Amino acid sequence: MEIAIVGRNADIPERFRTHVEEKLEKIESLAPEALRIDVELTRERNPRLADNAERIELTLRGKGPVVRAEASAADRYGALDLAVAKLQERLRRARDRRKDHRKAGPVEVVAAAVEEAPAAAPAEQAPVARGNGAPKRPGEATEIQLGDSPVVVRQKLHDATPMTIDQALYEMELVGHPFYLFVDEETLQPCVVYHRHGWTYGVIRLNTTVVTS
Repeated sequence: MEIAIVGRNADIPERFRTHVEEKLEKIESLAPEALRIDVELTRERNPRLADNAERIELTLRGKGPVVRAEASAADRYGALDLAVAKLQERLRRARDRRKDHRKAGPVEVVAAAVEEAPAAAPAEQAPVARGNGAPKRPGEATEIQLGDSPVVVRQKLHDATPMTIDQALYEMELVGHPFYLFVDEETLQPCVVYHRHGWTYGVIRLNTTVVTS
């Protein structure tokens, strides 16, 4: 399994690279089909955030779904330990899910109705940069500033393979997010699954049909 380590606002000494490789040795036994794991270290320079100054993001890529885990700590070694523990837990849960999927109880999914929000008056709308800044390739991330405001919007482009709700819930758990955007393979509608409470989930569907008068 290939391990790629990059730093943002941070140098990566050889000692830390070796430590990362040693810590990730156990991952391969939990994810035998993994081809690559990306390790991104980000250093926060704001002294007010010293307790979480070092952030580690791990992204496991292979033939199956992408698995991601991240953590922050005062030092990079602590952040790495936390991120690796999260990644191992998600991989174990994925393995157990595959082994015992039939024994799992029914997943309660609640469809959420989406009401059309009233359009804001032109004077209240923030100016948005258009026609540029949008990512062109899958995996590419870009940032644009909303006019003269300090607000920055980060955009990222992903490939969207149609899938079932069950698969979307599975992938949401693997990346550790409270929601997951996907395309329903039955209706081809853009959908979002999300955590509600307990073991229940919600689904928001978008009707992309435009009705013109």
